[in-house]
Amino acid sequence: MVTLIVALLASLVCTMIIVRSSRRWSRRAADRDFLKPQKFHAKAVPRIGGVGIVLGISVAVVPLTAALGPDAAVFAALLLACALPVFCVGIAHDLSDAWPPRARLAAAAASAAMAYGLLDAGVVRTDIPGLDWIVSAGIGSLAVTMLSVTGIAHAVNIIDGFNGLASMCAALMLVAVCYVAFQVDDRTVALLALAGIGAIFGFFVWNFPAGLIFLGDGGAYFLGFYVAEVCVLLLARNPEVSPLFALLVCIYPIFETLFSIYRRWFLRAQPASMPDGIHLHSLIYRRVLRWTAGGTSVRARTRRNSMTSPYLWMLCMASVVPAMLFWDSTAMLTPLLGLFAVTYIFLYRRIVRFRSPRWLRLGSRVLRKLRLGDNER
Repeated sequence: MVTLIVALLASLVCTMIIVRSSRRWSRRAADRDFLKPQKFHAKAVPRIGGVGIVLGISVAVVPLTAALGPDAAVFAALLLACALPVFCVGIAHDLSDAWPPRARLAAAAASAAMAYGLLDAGVVRTDIPGLDWIVSAGIGSLAVTMLSVTGIAHAVNIIDGFNGLASMCAALMLVAVCYVAFQVDDRTVALLALAGIGAIFGFFVWNFPAGLIFLGDGGAYFLGFYVAEVCVLLLARNPEVSPLFALLVCIYPIFETLFSIYRRWFLRAQPASMPDGIHLHSLIYRRVLRWTAGGTSVRARTRRNSMTSPYLWMLCMASVVPAMLFWDSTAMLTPLLGLFAVTYIFLYRRIVRFRSPRWLRLGSRVLRKLRLGDNER
């Protein structure tokens, strides 16, 4: 618990300093592009929130050392060192908009390769026929590890579209990893997950609901990398954990990415890297919450932005909670993966056809009534 609190306070203070001093350098570090289809904020906001998260986890190495000894501190320091390529390239893009997606993906792959070599963080089993044969060889294991970690890092960046969405989903994933790590008595991975949770919440206070700071590419790619690596480390160090546990924990951003690629390539004949505004979270914002906080004022748009995230938190929890319950059973996790895919496609098809499920519309009405009540007061 000390690890979580230290990480939270360090991240909280660092992020507060960035927010309070943002006017001095907002021209360079603030997101002022309101015209892209995936942009839904209403005013320029600093997008280097990842700095506070990285600092929070770094400071948490001190209590982690006190709890587990210097070997654990070296392990945590090496993990953070491995994250430097993906984090630095992401931050550089946030400050200059000069790094294309390929460069960020290459940096994530480089970070994954470093963790593979320095921490033995490799995918060596999958419980998937055929793929287990590939990862049984060293080069196959390295390739699958790099692809998996890079994919999750990019996937978390894709869902980073609304206040609190990507950060809370990453925190929920780390909660699942932390729980299972304690179950198998892997305190190193458990405390690394706790440090990540604390650092995320230190940022979250400033991001949700007011949207005073964004993760940016640096923060989103770092969080994706961090979540992926603690998942890989948990599996590599504890053979009793099913490999499909990690897949189910991260399935929301992964499936969002795969579905987006399918939608762009096969349905719309567009490049997979082309941004658009019809992700599931974008559709909920536009078609479920369009009347909840009506108007075009900055306040109304910010409120509507923040109201979108809880719907996706529930979707994320729909995979995280079952993964925690059946973390050691591949037989149970397999149908749960299929169930999530069916649920996602069902929701997407209904919303894109302006036939949102009743419970989504009911939630929108409740939020609208709460908003009207606030206005009356």
